[in-house]
Amino acid sequence: MTIIASLLRSAQLTDSPTAQLDAELLLAAALGRSRSYLRTWPERIVERDAAQRFEHYLQRRRGGEPVAYILGQQGFWTLDLEVAPDTLIPRPETELLVEAALALLPATPAKVLDLGTGTGAIALALASERPVWQLTAVDRVEAAVALAERNRQRLRLDNVQVLASHWFDQLADQHFAMILSNPPYICEHDPHLVRGDVRFEPSSALVAGRDGLSDLRQIIEQAPQHLLPGGWLMLEHGYDQAAAVCALLSEQGFVEVENRVDLGGQPRVSLGRLPC
Repeated sequence: MTIIASLLRSAQLTDSPTAQLDAELLLAAALGRSRSYLRTWPERIVERDAAQRFEHYLQRRRGGEPVAYILGQQGFWTLDLEVAPDTLIPRPETELLVEAALALLPATPAKVLDLGTGTGAIALALASERPVWQLTAVDRVEAAVALAERNRQRLRLDNVQVLASHWFDQLADQHFAMILSNPPYICEHDPHLVRGDVRFEPSSALVAGRDGLSDLRQIIEQAPQHLLPGGWLMLEHGYDQAAAVCALLSEQGFVEVENRVDLGGQPRVSLGRLPC
């Protein structure tokens, strides 16, 4: 048998930029405890079964598999979400969409659409903060739709409807006060696609043609048909795509076009309003 502190010291996740955090998360999961437990009881003995689980998790992480996929969950906003390799792992940068949406729309009844919902992260975060909003969350991948629905049910957020749709295809004549999306926006030959955690995430949720803008273009072109007068369109994109996305919004007739920067100071979200 081995103690907690010794197991953490021997984790050897040298290729991970967050090695200590990864080891703590994986050991806490193997023990069925919180990370604070590891710090409070570093001299506690770890039973053989838990130590073997931890080593199995470490082997997967050494192979590059993201911690979120190993554990099957990821925190986003104030929520703990189930994740799976069928969807992107929700990232802190995407919380900027949630913050901006909450700031732009009042806490009064409104219909809001989340395109390409994946785990349901954006829609569920907004629904948890605005019970009077009616959220529609769509994804073209059936496994993602099922995953988002499981998250919705577990979180008991009845003001969200999860649907299968490729962008607006199944939304007919529905109109919304706001449309948000974190669509694919990586160029198909981007070298980052073969590095780090991204290698394990679905390419269909990452890659958007030769310039990374194909899905963004489609959403911007079709959104006016599904926005109420004065409605907002808000899009996450790459750090170097803000100028192109803002130009596309302006060309499509959106006004009050601007972008917002993430915690790293990079322009991460662009938005515009449909004229009244």
